[in-house]
Amino acid sequence: MITVIAEIKAKPGQRETVLKAIEKLIPAVLAEEGCGGYQPMVDVNTQAPWQTLSPDSVFMLEKWQSQAHLEKHLQMDHMHKHRETIKDCVLGTTIYVLDNA
Repeated sequence: MITVIAEIKAKPGQRETVLKAIEKLIPAVLAEEGCGGYQPMVDVNTQAPWQTLSPDSVFMLEKWQSQAHLEKHLQMDHMHKHRETIKDCVLGTTIYVLDNA
């Protein structure tokens, strides 16, 4: 199982719009073969001096059985439609694909 952490950098004031679009997408993604989890997350302001805050970002925590499943996910029709839906709300995305050390 691989883990994906994706930071979706929304334009200022657009994070809620992106989150609502993701919430609509979740059932379709969870139904995909090889998906072991698909959870949007946002940072919490803890006032810890070492914390980095990203108030306009959504972080996706994803689990996939394999790289092949992840690649298939990225090509699904619902993903193409989702990217089209949020494209004007997003500045960019940073994606990490991780495995257990």
